[in-house]
Amino acid sequence: MQIKHVAVVGSGTMGSGIAQVAATAGCSVLLYDTNADALSKAEQSLKSTLAKLVEKGKLDESKAQQIQANILYTGEMQDLKNAELIIEAIIENLDVKRSLFKTLEGIVSSECILASNTSSLSIASIAASVSESGRVVGIHFFNPAPLMQLVEVIPAVQTSAQTLARAVETISSWNKVVAVAKDTPGFIVNRVARPFYSEAIRIYEEGIADFATIDHAMKSVYGFRMGPFELMDFIGNDVNYAVTESVFTAFYFDPRYKPSFTQKRLTEAGYLGRKTGRGYYDYSKESHLEPLKDEGLLKHIADRILVMLINEAADACYLNVASAKGIDDAMTKGVNYPKGLLAWADELGIGSCVEEIDALYTLYHEDRYRCSALLRNMQRDGKTFFSA
Repeated sequence: MQIKHVAVVGSGTMGSGIAQVAATAGCSVLLYDTNADALSKAEQSLKSTLAKLVEKGKLDESKAQQIQANILYTGEMQDLKNAELIIEAIIENLDVKRSLFKTLEGIVSSECILASNTSSLSIASIAASVSESGRVVGIHFFNPAPLMQLVEVIPAVQTSAQTLARAVETISSWNKVVAVAKDTPGFIVNRVARPFYSEAIRIYEEGIADFATIDHAMKSVYGFRMGPFELMDFIGNDVNYAVTESVFTAFYFDPRYKPSFTQKRLTEAGYLGRKTGRGYYDYSKESHLEPLKDEGLLKHIADRILVMLINEAADACYLNVASAKGIDDAMTKGVNYPKGLLAWADELGIGSCVEEIDALYTLYHEDRYRCSALLRNMQRDGKTFFSA
């Protein structure tokens, strides 16, 4: 049975974006927030967004009006009682989320699915806050929700097969690409993407290249839309550092996810990126540093970061976080990587990837450079991820 009545808790950028997606798919949506000003801002923002889409010819006026009519804004939690699916998009605090779910369970029917949009917190822990934990699932959208194709759906160990199936069916019907992920820290994207940032910072800290050169390497050699330092400044250094620290802690301090002092100091200084006018780059200036154009250096930088990304993707596949296709879909449609990392490994050659990672380990003798057992086994057996 198709879900038609949806509620979203939290009217910030993510919550209002999710509400827009559901409303566009024809659902009746309640957007709930305790902050009346935030609700009003969300309503005005949606009107402005839809008006721009109509102006650009991407949406007709009648459809825009229907989307607006599909969303009701409320500050009364009791209004959510008839929802078939509730997606929370509030602060990334486990205790706050658990408290919310416990309250929601006392309001909605036993058939209502309770979903969290968390990017890295344990779905099992959130599910344990309610008595009917089988109804809880992770449904993680990417920002901006209306534009990003990917949604990670994360079943907890308690999640029922019916809840998972209904969640996948519903989100797929909203014209999204679903990647089902195991309930492990960072799920797919926030786990696999860690080396994009951490290895770039490591290269900088070693004095190999500056921010601009490293960014230029990833864009010019492999076609990434943004370099790692540009992207961290766009996301916000406080946000990116918090996710890194969370994943590092959740993985029992595995060296592969170790945060950097460079980012920690920028965060402490309030240099958070574009939103504060300064991060890795100073946005008060008209131009940034010119990158070095040494092709050999650029290739070395790009290869090092890419092979670390491939290694992380392979390890996620090895540990059944998601399927190979699910991982590649997540990275291309969730964070706009130019290619799926595992398909990229096939293209470069599994043996070549193993050799590059082993060379880094030989140089550093650090556990962060350990090669995934899956890559090593595939090299031995002459296998690939996708090739015939």
